[in-house]
Amino acid sequence: MRCSAIRLTVCAAILSLAGCGTQPTSSSDDTTLVKGDNITVGVLMPEKSSTRYDQFDVPIIKKKVASLTDGHGKVAYANAASDAGKQTSQMEKMITDGVDAIVLDAVDTHAIAGTVRKAKAAGIPVIAYERLAEGPVDGHVTFDNAMVGEVQGRSLVEALGAGIDPSAKVVMLNGSPSDPNARQFEQGAVSEMNGRVTVVASYDIMNWSPQIAQTRMTKALAQYGAADIAAVYAANDAMAAGVLAAYRAAGVSAIPPITGQDAELAAIQRLLTGEQYMTVYKPYADEAETAAEAAVAKIQGRSIQFDAVQPDTVDSPTDKDIPANFVFVVQVTKENIKSTVVADGIYQISDICTAKYKTACKDAGLI
Repeated sequence: MRCSAIRLTVCAAILSLAGCGTQPTSSSDDTTLVKGDNITVGVLMPEKSSTRYDQFDVPIIKKKVASLTDGHGKVAYANAASDAGKQTSQMEKMITDGVDAIVLDAVDTHAIAGTVRKAKAAGIPVIAYERLAEGPVDGHVTFDNAMVGEVQGRSLVEALGAGIDPSAKVVMLNGSPSDPNARQFEQGAVSEMNGRVTVVASYDIMNWSPQIAQTRMTKALAQYGAADIAAVYAANDAMAAGVLAAYRAAGVSAIPPITGQDAELAAIQRLLTGEQYMTVYKPYADEAETAAEAAVAKIQGRSIQFDAVQPDTVDSPTDKDIPANFVFVVQVTKENIKSTVVADGIYQISDICTAKYKTACKDAGLI
C-alpha cells in the first residue's frame, strides 16, 4: 500500500540506524548470520539506457556502505543491461561468492523470484530497490511511483494552459511491461489527465528503450500528424530523447511539451532549450543511502525499521507485509533547476551550462 504521509515533506525520511533493533534477527525462517564491518554488499542494477545508476545510485551506495562500516565494507556491482537472464546469472554468482546482502533493482520482478529464494536459503538478505522483486525480500526502498506519474500528468496539463481543449491529443510512451513501476507511473499520469486531454495512443516501451520510443513516436506522428499532437507523455528522460529524435527525423521544429523522469543531465539541458518541458527529480541520495543502511542493518543483525511518520509495508504477488520506505519526488522545469538539482549538488552550473547552452542558461538566470 502507499503511505498516506508521502504527500508531506517528511516522506523523504531516511532509515535511522538509531531506531533499529539491536538484537539479532531470530525468526524461524531467517538464517541470516550476524556479521561485523568486513562485509560485501552486492548491488544489482537493471539497465544502462538511463545514466543514473552508474552516475548516482551505485557511487552513493558504495560511499554509504563504507561510512557505516568504518571503511571496511565493500560493494560488488553488476548491471544487467536490460537482460533478465543475465541478471539471474549475476545474482547467482553473488550468492556463490558469498556476498553478505544484496540490493536488487530487478529487470523482471517475477522472473527473479526463484533467485531471491536462493539468496534467502543461503542466509543472504535482499533489499528490493525501486522495483519490488517477487520472492522473500527483506525490505523495499523506492519512490512513490504513483506520485511520479501524477507529477508528470499534472505538469503536462499545466503546460497546455488553463484554456486547454479536452480534445487535445496526447501520445503516451509508457515504461517497460516487465517493470511494475511503469504501470504505476502510467496510472498516476492518467489520473491527472483524465477529462482534461484525450489520449489517442498509448505504447508500452520494452526495456525503456529510446530507440523503440522513437519508432513508436514516428508511427504516432504519421498517424495523427505533428500539428495535431498537443503533448507527449514520455515516462523517462531516455525515452523523451527518443521522442525528440522522432520529431527531428520528421523535420518538425515546433516541439510540443514532453515529460520525462530521472533528471538526467541531457534532459536538464533540454529543459533550457525548450525541447523537453519537465522531468521528475528523484533524490537518489535518499533512496540509495536508505537501501545501504537497510542492507548493513540486516547483515549486522538489526531489524529494518524505517524512520517515518507511520510504519509502511507493501505486498508483492508472493509475499506480504514487506517493510518499505517511500522517498518523495520533485518536478523540475526550466524555472526551478537552480533550486532543485543544483541546490542538491546533483549538478554544478558548469556541468549544465556548457558552451552550447550558455545563452539558454543566461536566459534562465543560471549564470
